[in-house]
Amino acid sequence: MKLAILGDLHYHEADESTKAWVTARDAFYKKMLHHFMSAEADMHISLGDLTNFGTEREINEVYDIIEQYDASFFHVLGNHDTYSQTKRDLLTLTGQARYQALTMGNAILVFLDTTREMDLTNWGGWMDDEQLSWFENVIVSSGTKPLLVFAHHPIHLTTTGSDRDKGSIDPSIDMWRILSKKQGTAVYFNGHTHVDSITKQNNWTFVQLSACLDEHAFRMVELGEDYIDVTAVDIEDAELPKQLPEIHLHMKHFSPSVNARGTELERGCRVMLTGGQAAFASADTAAPGQGHV
Repeated sequence: MKLAILGDLHYHEADESTKAWVTARDAFYKKMLHHFMSAEADMHISLGDLTNFGTEREINEVYDIIEQYDASFFHVLGNHDTYSQTKRDLLTLTGQARYQALTMGNAILVFLDTTREMDLTNWGGWMDDEQLSWFENVIVSSGTKPLLVFAHHPIHLTTTGSDRDKGSIDPSIDMWRILSKKQGTAVYFNGHTHVDSITKQNNWTFVQLSACLDEHAFRMVELGEDYIDVTAVDIEDAELPKQLPEIHLHMKHFSPSVNARGTELERGCRVMLTGGQAAFASADTAAPGQGHV
């Protein structure tokens, strides 16, 4: 099984009267999504903040691009996606589930909603009691099967930036009470802090993706019989960086991250399914550490 995973895309509306902005925006996002959606994978997954403000126009425009590709697309909610409209209205537009679990081969894939609703003052993560109870039941019932979790916000004090104010699921929620019930190997994928980062705690590996405007890249995940490989795919397209000055000149609610790439050792890893051991990729190897398109 192969999965393609995208970090924070932040597709944004552009003022039609500012032609240079519209041209740059369209050129960047169409090319970025083309590289991502064209990747050979069983599923293509966005880790949230697919849009910059979650307006109906942003949702419709970015989905118009995505739906041009014959691919299975999953979109977990990010805080930016939920700024402009209710989750009910948003999910009606996207056709996505707020949270769900799927069995794929010998693995369980879990998609979480870690967002608040229409709250521009608190961009930190939150999960209600209903979803937490459901998540706990999924973890317990998964037994020793590999578990892959996809969410927007990191777990507090795991990946880079998860220690910041509003940089994770609210620390008042005891996520480790739930995570510790997992037997065997589990991997948690998230975005939000805009920095590539990989850490391991107990039998959990945490993989964080940067924002696409900062790092023109995505991740490929391959689930083998006794391992999970996470590979960074850098998009070598000279047209992408050319669009950034015009985009950043006009774009609101987004600031570039200087250290978005993190370290080379944190852009890919191999997680062994026997014993839950994680072997981090060497910085000077192309696999499983990084690839190019």
